[in-house]
Amino acid sequence: MGSLVIAATIVAVWLGYKFYASSIDRSVLQTDPNKATPAKLYNDGVDFMPASSSVLFGYQFKSIAALGPIVGPIIAVQWGWLPAVLWLVLGVFFVGWVQDYTAALLAMRNDGLTMGGLSYKLISPRARTILLSFLYFYLLLIMGAFGAIVAGIFANPKVAFGFIILTLAGVLAGQMTYKWRKDLVMTTLVTVAIAIVGIWLGTREPFLSVVNWINALKLVEYQTPYGPMTWPVWFWGIVALGFCYLGSVLPIWRFAQPVNYVSFWLVLMGIVGAIIGIFIRMPSYGDFPAFTGFMAKGIIAPGWDTPLWPILFVTIACGACSGWHSLVSTSGTARQLEKETDALPVGAGAMYTECVLGVLSVTFAVTAFGGFAGYKAQLAKGAGAVFAGGMAEYLNVLGIPKDFGAAFGASFLIIMALTVMQLVLRFMRVASAELVGEAIPAFKNVHFGSIVGIVLTLVIIWTGFWSRIWILFGGSNQLFAGLALVLITIWLAQSGKAYRWAMWPAIFMYVTTVAALVVTAWVSFQAALDPNLKGAFIFGNLVAAGIGFVLVILSLVLAYDAIQAFGRARTLRPAAARA
Repeated sequence: MGSLVIAATIVAVWLGYKFYASSIDRSVLQTDPNKATPAKLYNDGVDFMPASSSVLFGYQFKSIAALGPIVGPIIAVQWGWLPAVLWLVLGVFFVGWVQDYTAALLAMRNDGLTMGGLSYKLISPRARTILLSFLYFYLLLIMGAFGAIVAGIFANPKVAFGFIILTLAGVLAGQMTYKWRKDLVMTTLVTVAIAIVGIWLGTREPFLSVVNWINALKLVEYQTPYGPMTWPVWFWGIVALGFCYLGSVLPIWRFAQPVNYVSFWLVLMGIVGAIIGIFIRMPSYGDFPAFTGFMAKGIIAPGWDTPLWPILFVTIACGACSGWHSLVSTSGTARQLEKETDALPVGAGAMYTECVLGVLSVTFAVTAFGGFAGYKAQLAKGAGAVFAGGMAEYLNVLGIPKDFGAAFGASFLIIMALTVMQLVLRFMRVASAELVGEAIPAFKNVHFGSIVGIVLTLVIIWTGFWSRIWILFGGSNQLFAGLALVLITIWLAQSGKAYRWAMWPAIFMYVTTVAALVVTAWVSFQAALDPNLKGAFIFGNLVAAGIGFVLVILSLVLAYDAIQAFGRARTLRPAAARA
């Protein structure tokens, strides 16, 4: 059953790309390989620079695929495996690729503008201010939560050294590609081999002893209002943010792009290896239910019933549709695409590939632990433990020892998270420069903006407060997807092009996301009234509820402005169509 579901997913995404996405590209957007792109027009070697579609595919995939296509599906199968698989496949088919590909093209045809600039141009100045403010909070939320999770994974003695070597291999890849002008195939083989050897060495002595020695120092240990802060999490959190700082301030070709490119190949090897293992073993779904019911317990808050709609659609984001992707497509990829025609294989192709990773995560959860009870027991250790255990199980079919497979699975997780976090910090300093750069010129400095983002992140991690506001991530993320699709719809209408293929996904994501934020805020508010909670937890729940309701209000204001802009766009449509 597991192999059949994965095979059906691969066929579905191939059909979606080959016929639906390609048809829209040809008939509606009509990409032109000869049209000058921002990468060429504004080539500064820092943010704008042309890159090959092969490199950018790896960069795009690894930039959009963080922990979302892993954690989300693994949690969501508590409603049963069928709703999770259906949303992954249908979501990417009708929504996900639309956002990723068209957002990149939208930015390309508007001089590489960011989401803030596009909202100003297409909707209103107020929309720009609201969107940038929301964006900064959303990115800070990712940094705080991912930072704490990554620090915990980093503390695994078998992970740290391997990731450091991977980072150096990525830097070498950038040097070989852009300075030494070496063949891309040779560069890929050399740097990926170095990264694999590094991961293997990280599981051996003396490197294990070094990491264990660092973890045993215990120079910082204290109690936060939300739980203990251990030295390994404290220390490796700083190391992770140091990595992100380099990704934020260095030219894109020097660090972020090549590190993500090399990481892509490791991730791809893990995905392909696990899929082959699944096809060989052909695991059954056993007693794992296809559908457990409309309500599932404990997904938003312990003990609370959680409705499938709208929460499933914000629990599973990456793999189906994720607002984060629009940031990568506009602020990153659109500024590196050498030709317009590269936008489809890079933007849509990477998104369809991520869907396969999401279904693979479902398969791990459903088949690797002996059924529903085994899955629940493993989930108690964390969604990451479910994925790493599943990866080890199916790589073992290929003869890879489970010990190394588990280490590779843990390295897989940190690669997925940390290579995205560097872009999150990069986009944070860009957003802060756009939002307050005129009033506070210091924020236009790449180092100052990055350091401010790091300091705020450390506050959230070191106080443990990320655990209280993480509940808002799913809704915030998908709200951004709805906003991106709204911008795309308005742009298509202004350009005199067919727009309903983007409009209906925009409406669905917007309505679903606002509903999810309402549910999340209400549950958080109700949880705050629990008489058994301590003061810090009451405060945390109230803050989460307050932020959730504020986001709902702001989203309604943006919706009003967007409807007005759409009306103006439709009025201009005949003239645009004649042009």
